[in-house]
Amino acid sequence: MKVSLNADLGEGLNIESKIMPYLTSCSVACGGHVGDFNSMTEVVHIAKEHKVEIGAHPSYPDKVGFGRKIINISNTDLKKSIINQVNSLKNIINENDCNLNHIKTHGALYNLSSKDYDLAMFMIQIMKENFDDIFFYVPAGTLISELAVKNDLKIKKEVFLDRNYNADNTLVSRYKSNALINSPEIMFNRISNVTSKGFLTAYTGDKIFLDAETYCVHGDSPNVINNLMGLKSYLDEEI
Repeated sequence: MKVSLNADLGEGLNIESKIMPYLTSCSVACGGHVGDFNSMTEVVHIAKEHKVEIGAHPSYPDKVGFGRKIINISNTDLKKSIINQVNSLKNIINENDCNLNHIKTHGALYNLSSKDYDLAMFMIQIMKENFDDIFFYVPAGTLISELAVKNDLKIKKEVFLDRNYNADNTLVSRYKSNALINSPEIMFNRISNVTSKGFLTAYTGDKIFLDAETYCVHGDSPNVINNLMGLKSYLDEEI
C-alpha cells in the first residue's frame, strides 16, 4: 500500500534524522510558533538527504502559546507574518537547490480556518496571490477544503493518524485524555478505512465520510518513531 505520510518538524525535538526516512513530505516550523534560521536549515538538509518534499508550517505569531491559541491580530499583520514566515523558509530551500512543495498552517490557525468562512477565505486569498504554484495542505472533509477546490487551489486533503476525531470532524482537544492515538495498528486501520471505504471513525464510533491524499503524524506524539516503524510493517505487508 503506497501512502503519503507527512510530519510537522523543526519544533525543537531533534527527531528529524530518525523520522525523515518514513516520510513523503514534511512541514517545517518557520518562526511563528517556533523555528529559526538554524532549525530550518537543519531540517532542509535532512529532508534533502532523504528526498522528502519540504513545506512551510506557518502559524499565528505566538511563541508563548506555541501557536495553539487564537490571538487578537489584524488581518494585515497576520498576512504579513504568514508571508514572512513562508519566505524565510523558502529562501533557505532555494539556497539548497530544493523546491517549496506546500504550505500547511499550524495549530489554532489550521483548526479555525477549517470551519470559519472568513479565515478560510483569508488563507485562500494569501495562497492565490502569493503561492498559487504550490500545494495547500488542508484538513479533509472541511469547509476550507471545499472552498479551496472552488477557488482552484492546488490542494492535498489531510487526515491525522495520531489524533482522535470528534463526530463533527474536529480534533479531540489535546487537553482530553483520549486526544492522542498511540497504536500503529489503529493508524493502519484508519488509512485502510479511508482508502478503501471512504471514511474514518470518530472516537464516538460515528463514521466521517471523506477522502485523503496525505496522512500526518505529529513529531511530538508519544513513541512516534516506534509507531512509524510499526505502521511501516503493516503497510509493507499490504504491498
